[in-house]
Amino acid sequence: MPQVLAFMLMELAVRIQVEQLPEGVYLATSQDLPGLVAQGRTVSEALDIAKDIARRLVEARREREETPSLPTTAERGEYTIVFAA
Repeated sequence: MPQVLAFMLMELAVRIQVEQLPEGVYLATSQDLPGLVAQGRTVSEALDIAKDIARRLVEARREREETPSLPTTAERGEYTIVFAA
């Protein structure tokens, strides 16, 4: 009988800080997930890119068998992104 590998995806919530840079682009960073830095032309684009980077960072930590310790304003706003990992 063939073996079936089941992967459990869980949703993680990561707080993201977004600020508009003098050049007009938006920079997204996270104190919850060191290494997460994303830039976009809009807040929405920066958050979409941040979500993809967050997913990749968590996957990289899992590959190294580290447990990701993540918790499940106008020019500078705080957002929460949720993604399956």
